[in-house]
Amino acid sequence: MTLSDEAKERLADIVRLQPTKNKALQNRWDLESGSEVHQYLESELKDYYYRDDNSLIRATAEAAELVGVDPGVEGDGEEESVPSVIRVPALEARVFEVVAGPDDRSESVVSVLNKLREEFDIDPDVDDVRRALQSLRRKGVIEVIYRTVPTFHLAVERDEVDVEVV
Repeated sequence: MTLSDEAKERLADIVRLQPTKNKALQNRWDLESGSEVHQYLESELKDYYYRDDNSLIRATAEAAELVGVDPGVEGDGEEESVPSVIRVPALEARVFEVVAGPDDRSESVVSVLNKLREEFDIDPDVDDVRRALQSLRRKGVIEVIYRTVPTFHLAVERDEVDVEVV
């Protein structure tokens, strides 16, 4: 299936905004109704989106690869720019809040885990914290510094990125 330029742009919107609703896409695409959004999705992007258990619209992995956009990440369109918005699960949002800042000494996964315990009175599994750090790294907001063990710190100032919990 070959997509038009408009369809690719709209597919990129779905990847960036996911999980999303008809209303958000209606506003973004300047359409008249949610029904019009649904019709467009079914006629133009049927192979590239699905609805999750909560009926929210999500892009397939193939869609993200096709348009070259990271899921849940909004930026200014520049290849190497810092995203302006990231949509992440609650644990990733909390990791973003506690991990060392860009000018601070990077810290280990265990150090971030201990900060989460202190700050939020939660006790996530260390592997979940590692996955959260790596996910934030892929989104471009955390850097990894290799010392004896991999360590992490923010690649950006906290106030440069809006973090939305999904």
